[in-house]
Amino acid sequence: VVALPMLEAMVSPTKLLAASAAQAKSLHPQRMAFIYVPNGVNMADWTPKETGDTLELPYILQPLQPVQQDLLVLTGLAHDKARPHGDGAGDHARASATFLTGAQARKTGGADIKVGVSVDQIAAQKLGHQTRFPSLELACDHNRQTSCDSGYACAYQSNISWRTPATPMPPEVNPRLLFERLFSTGIFEETGKSRAFRKRYEKSLLDFVLEDARKLKSNLGRTDQAKLEEYLSSVREIERDLEQAEQFAASVPSTEKPSGIPRDFEKHMQLMYDLLALSLQTDSTRIATLMIAFDGSNRPYPNLGISDGHHNLSHHENDAEKKKRIAQINHFHMTQFAKFLQKLKATKEGEGTLLDHSMIVYGSGLSDGNAHNHDNLPVLLAGHGGGAIQSGRHLKVADQTPMSNLFVSMLDSFGSPVERFGDSTGKLPGLL
Repeated sequence: VVALPMLEAMVSPTKLLAASAAQAKSLHPQRMAFIYVPNGVNMADWTPKETGDTLELPYILQPLQPVQQDLLVLTGLAHDKARPHGDGAGDHARASATFLTGAQARKTGGADIKVGVSVDQIAAQKLGHQTRFPSLELACDHNRQTSCDSGYACAYQSNISWRTPATPMPPEVNPRLLFERLFSTGIFEETGKSRAFRKRYEKSLLDFVLEDARKLKSNLGRTDQAKLEEYLSSVREIERDLEQAEQFAASVPSTEKPSGIPRDFEKHMQLMYDLLALSLQTDSTRIATLMIAFDGSNRPYPNLGISDGHHNLSHHENDAEKKKRIAQINHFHMTQFAKFLQKLKATKEGEGTLLDHSMIVYGSGLSDGNAHNHDNLPVLLAGHGGGAIQSGRHLKVADQTPMSNLFVSMLDSFGSPVERFGDSTGKLPGLL
């Protein structure tokens, strides 16, 4: 069983002909996703100098030039509940715990964790029944099982999605397991047997469905035929990437990483982004989160010539060379995000694209990692939300505006309105 992209043939001709502009919008559902990067950014290389439509992208944001008109840079947002409020140290734990909840995390190292329901799960509780997966939670870092930030339970740093105030949604980190989850029947025994059979005979998952695909293709119009061919090619490409990643992973003895997790971090990110794009394209889910790394991550970036840990560098103490290396890491993360957005933009959906029908938030729960600031957060909103969002600009809101106000506006546009969320004070002005 392989999920299919949304085709024109799935919508009846009568409905297409009779649809008004409002009805046409409903034929293509909106998607909502949240991408989290750790340890803040080098804000001088992130923030555009001018506000409004004159959007000149600084160094960190330059990879986004191909999708610049689909982008909203937001300045002035804050997460007050990520501040100590008497709880002392622990800004990395609070940064990720508060990012999508707008709530104060209870400081505890035990099982009595508590923060709040995250914005993605608010949407999933209301609209998640419309897709195979109410939501997907992804990550490129393993959950931390040892000591975490300053007396906070590891769950706060390992999760940004929370189904209840005390129940995090653990993310999937293994692209092979995610691939099987998206493109199998979901029956574990059958999946295992199918995987073993394919490996024995060196068959692709698509080899099992090509005959059905050919029959389907002969009954489709030209646009749908091209879309189906492009989609099946994407699935096969990811399958080949997974096989290659597993070969490299298998050559390195490890008891921590199961098969399917690439040794190369860049390849890991690319696979997770590609699978996220396919999950949205096939309407397997409309709501997703992706943690690039947990906050406080001290990963080095040898591919950039950076042997220092990310977290150590973020405590730069205004050292120019350290800030330069932080900006390089930020630029590298942004490059992978830009490829993801371009993939969404290249995926046609009706008269528009998948990116046109999406709202993708990218950001961090810290601004300057050295000062552990939780105001003036680095936040992007990509996509047009089905035409609701005016993009291609830099929107500066009043200082200390709750980031929760952004989520209230997004939930309203997504068809799951709430009066309040987290520490919100209303909708975000100038967004829609």
